[in-house]
Amino acid sequence: MCRFALYRGGPVPISSLVTKPSNSIINQSFHSQERKEPLNGDGFGLAWYAEGHPHPGSFREVTPAWNSINLAQLARVTTSPCVLAHVRAATPGLAVHQLNCHPFTWKQFSFMHNGALGGFKSIRRRLLASLDDEAFNMIKGTTDSEHLFALFAQTYSRIERDDSNELGRIKDALLAAISTAEGLRMEAGIEEESALNLAVSDGRRAVVSRYVSEPGEDGPSLYCHVGRSYVCTEGECHMVAPDEDPPSAVIVASEPLSKDPGWDPVPPNHVVCIDEDFKCTMEPMDALR
Repeated sequence: MCRFALYRGGPVPISSLVTKPSNSIINQSFHSQERKEPLNGDGFGLAWYAEGHPHPGSFREVTPAWNSINLAQLARVTTSPCVLAHVRAATPGLAVHQLNCHPFTWKQFSFMHNGALGGFKSIRRRLLASLDDEAFNMIKGTTDSEHLFALFAQTYSRIERDDSNELGRIKDALLAAISTAEGLRMEAGIEEESALNLAVSDGRRAVVSRYVSEPGEDGPSLYCHVGRSYVCTEGECHMVAPDEDPPSAVIVASEPLSKDPGWDPVPPNHVVCIDEDFKCTMEPMDALR
């Protein structure tokens, strides 16, 4: 299992997620509070969007996040209105390699995963056989996560474009990727459960799932925090309440980054959708399609 955080709002230093909060992503790399195993030291990564650039930049390394001088320096001076940050605890049997570090990127999208696709090794060949050439060729590493991203990309490309509901297109593609992967798992008779906390963003919108295949199980933790802005001053970070103004900042994270109130747990088998106006909704995943 891994830990991640996604931010969408006004431009903030990446350090507001990665280094400054009391339970920052770097802190979660060596002292995760909501995993039985607190270490997430099998690499890290960032994806972020710069103003005026539709495609994300990324920085991924195989070293532990707590040992990276470059990560701390980059986070200190880089600001962005949309950031995805991830620290990895590799699934047993999957290589610790830079190509396997999250977030993954394709065109305008960034993608990251916390959890595991049950029986991935047993269904990997079937999954690859279901992909078209573009989706197949975007896979560079060996993780279940990147294969799920390829399923998302293929489905997204096949859904008819609707500029009035781009968020719905992204959500439908993500749910379809989960449905396809789970269908392959069940067809193969694999009883090993899946836990699919998936986050995808195009820099303006984002969709994050909390899915677990086993009824009654919680799966990896996930929280959502909404407000006017997320600020870090004098060593303390907090979300500024929206008051009369509509929310304009959202964080979805595996664990609360800071001690301020407002970190709402996302229930299992729900999906969080963030639109371009920062409206955040939480919906049950009643029917995967």
